[in-house]
Amino acid sequence: MSEIIHEHVAAYAADRVNLPHEDATKHRAQVNGLRDRLAKKIADDPSYGLVKSLHAGSVAKGTALRTVNDLDLAVYVKAAEAPSDDSELVQWLADRLYDATTNMGRDQFEEQTHCVTVHYQGSGLDVDVVPVLYEGEADDIGYLIKKGSGDRLKTSTRLHIDFIAARRRTYGPGLLELIRLTKWWKRQVTRADAEFKFKSFMIELVWCYLVDSGVDLHDYPKALEAFFSWIVKTGLEERVAFTDYTPAGTLPTRGSAAIEVLDPVNAENNVAERYDAIGRDRIVDAAQRAIDALTDARFATTKGRAVDDWQTLLGPTFRG
Repeated sequence: MSEIIHEHVAAYAADRVNLPHEDATKHRAQVNGLRDRLAKKIADDPSYGLVKSLHAGSVAKGTALRTVNDLDLAVYVKAAEAPSDDSELVQWLADRLYDATTNMGRDQFEEQTHCVTVHYQGSGLDVDVVPVLYEGEADDIGYLIKKGSGDRLKTSTRLHIDFIAARRRTYGPGLLELIRLTKWWKRQVTRADAEFKFKSFMIELVWCYLVDSGVDLHDYPKALEAFFSWIVKTGLEERVAFTDYTPAGTLPTRGSAAIEVLDPVNAENNVAERYDAIGRDRIVDAAQRAIDALTDARFATTKGRAVDDWQTLLGPTFRG
């Protein structure tokens, strides 16, 4: 029997990785305060230009780490009211967010490339407010302004959350915990290699693809090994795609991108399009090192040796 088993990894996740329920509640309350102010402004001022706001990101999906210090909010903007020049959209939104508050300075609404970061001085939390151009489509479908190109990118905050929630109902909470553990592994790799990139959204989608393909989640060490083994076996050249909102027959053909992980809400959006072959190989190499550590841990004859191996995956705080 292996020295490190499912119960050890699950206990570590609960103690060190997962965002505690009470903290998640506090974070959501912070966002809800902003949402309430926006809702009041929207109701009181028909010319305000905003339609509604929705929780977004890892806290909303249940995949946030204990170390999270920024939250996400999607704000739906009336497309007809938005600036005609998309480059002015973020500043326009920052002004409206400030206009809806009574106790915050304009400097607390920092304009980023594609969002407004709201800095809360008391809690130290940040909320990234992303504008979504809205034209009244069902299922909260709207359009982001794509970084770099300025193209319109179809999205739906609600459908993204529903996509994860449906799999959590089907496969159980272990899916979310394994996503968090993998994000935690990514943090360790990034600390050693600043050039390493593996988007959290990609990690979520690969896990969803694997559980849809039959990967069992009840034993965390085996499930993690299956995740990393798939990456190495395929070299990340197998396309990841879903048919929740896109019929299989209408999925686009495989393109020339080094990695293809298609957004389940918008199959025309390859969330990995910015990765080149070098970036792909970095992920594959890191996955191979993870497999090596997991294999060594599985056959380790002492607890200390197995713990050392798991620390290469999850960091020095892992004790087994």
